[in-house]
Amino acid sequence: MYKAILFTAVLVFTFGLFSRLSDRSPITGPMIFVSMGLLLGPLGLDLFQSKLDSELVQTIATVTLVVILFTDASTINLRDLLKEYKIPLRLLFVGLPLTMGLGLLAAVPLFGGMSLWLLAMMAFILSPTDAALGQAVVNSDKVPQDIRESISVESGLNDGIALPPILACMAAVAATEGNAMDAGYWLTYALKQLTLGPIIGALVGWLGGRLVEKASDKGWMNPTFQRLVSLSLSVICYALAETLHGNGFIAAFFGGLMLGTRTTSVRERIQDFGEAEGQYLMLFVFLIFGMVMVPVASAHFTGRALLYAALSLTVIRMIPVALSLLGSRVSWGSVAFIGWFGPRGIASVLYSLMVVGQLGIKGNEQVLSVIVLTVLISVFAHGLSAVPLSALYKNKESST
Repeated sequence: MYKAILFTAVLVFTFGLFSRLSDRSPITGPMIFVSMGLLLGPLGLDLFQSKLDSELVQTIATVTLVVILFTDASTINLRDLLKEYKIPLRLLFVGLPLTMGLGLLAAVPLFGGMSLWLLAMMAFILSPTDAALGQAVVNSDKVPQDIRESISVESGLNDGIALPPILACMAAVAATEGNAMDAGYWLTYALKQLTLGPIIGALVGWLGGRLVEKASDKGWMNPTFQRLVSLSLSVICYALAETLHGNGFIAAFFGGLMLGTRTTSVRERIQDFGEAEGQYLMLFVFLIFGMVMVPVASAHFTGRALLYAALSLTVIRMIPVALSLLGSRVSWGSVAFIGWFGPRGIASVLYSLMVVGQLGIKGNEQVLSVIVLTVLISVFAHGLSAVPLSALYKNKESST
């Protein structure tokens, strides 16, 4: 796996040399890294091998998820969100629950022999979106700013909002799989995870942000260490919450959400470093996805899995988006555009690895195969369509 780390470093450096060109083309970073993973893994040249539940893979997944949850949440100004972002609020608090529910309803007839909790966990893992797979949309001046911001804000928050129900499903699955602990234990465990995590994360984020702001105002803290704050605070949130039996991932999300600094320059430095670090880790995870996850899951790809993946990326996403935006005066063209650009990516991958780490692979092969296939299709379908559909969207909206 260390060879894979070296290879990733070289690949990131090489891709970085042409990254601005990539921003204007249909070829995205995730597409390149997934493709290289497929080429070099067991399905291709078989140069690199690693187990899905290996300690290194799980550690990389954990650090990546912690940094991304903290950084994504820290980019959101809660006051502005409540006042100005009516579209993402509808998408998050109406569209997201509807997507989860519709995903479960679609899964039941297709995978009727499976546990309802497993199907719910699968549907919930596939509900968060990933703007990175359609980065050309978020950065394109051909797409109206409010639509770009809506897609970006939604993807920044929905992974953290989806996490508690995913954890609840995991606890229920563990309780029903002949685990030595009874259901009461798992209920208590879940309640601790879902209450202590937010409290600890919010306190660490608020207090840490306030200390950074005070130290910066007094000239005690230089810009370099301001940038390092995102990594430090996200790890503190995670580790402290886990130590006190809360959930570290939820703590990281709430830490970023409640980051207690309002100084624009300080906040931007914190976010810039977190986004850069998160981008590096994200690309590494996509390499692991192609190199390790796809080969493991491919043995369980079926017609039903393909059908569900197609439904997840279309009907299960688009109908809830349309319903959530009723009465918002958003044009039907914009509704369709937002509905399509709900790619499934890094959050779904990382939550799948979290499931593997806590529940194991055995008995969860079908769920993992559906998630992996959905993300695999999304990486290429949304990446390739971002540039041309942005141009088409501009032309359609200009003519109306």
